[in-house]
Amino acid sequence: MFEAALIQQCADPGLKPAIVEKFIERVGSQDPLAVTVRSGNRIVLVPKPATPDEAMTLIRRHIGRNTVRVGITQYPAGLGVVEAGELKPDIVDACENIRMGTALFAKVYRIVTKWYGNAVEEAFDDAIIAWQTGYFEGTAVFRADDPGDLLLAIPKSENPPSEENLDQDEAAAEGAIGQPDKRVGQEDPNKAGIRVDLTGIGARRP
Repeated sequence: MFEAALIQQCADPGLKPAIVEKFIERVGSQDPLAVTVRSGNRIVLVPKPATPDEAMTLIRRHIGRNTVRVGITQYPAGLGVVEAGELKPDIVDACENIRMGTALFAKVYRIVTKWYGNAVEEAFDDAIIAWQTGYFEGTAVFRADDPGDLLLAIPKSENPPSEENLDQDEAAAEGAIGQPDKRVGQEDPNKAGIRVDLTGIGARRP
């Protein structure tokens, strides 16, 4: 996962850090220079750029003909761009990409949440799909109007502790209170038992 400080500094303030982390985890990349090119449902194999200049050259080569996603948030590179020359290298800057990507995802998340009527867990999953496809319920979400401030649900962790496990842990902890620690003899060398038989030392040979 990317550094929390980078998310705190660069992410859109309309999203909680937990939402940003889940968003990048689900659809993003750890590489600021990551370029993904798709033609319909098919991924186009492209060389991995090693520098920002190489990344920009690759993006400009495919923009307008294929779907191009860029950087940490896999931002849609062609959004609002008429010609490839209009693209700015900021798109492959880590902080700027997070800023742009999280601002756009915040709008997408609000569109989906408004459709549900309130902040629900399912809205985040649908917002992720909408980010990947560009559409939600027939609406082109990247170009749609922002519905404004809405309460957004914070996605839960993938494997939250169950109540049963918590109860078992609590019971085990309560049962341990007042009981002697069976590991003391193993950990304290002063209380360890004899482990080597020394009785034969000094005995007379036959």
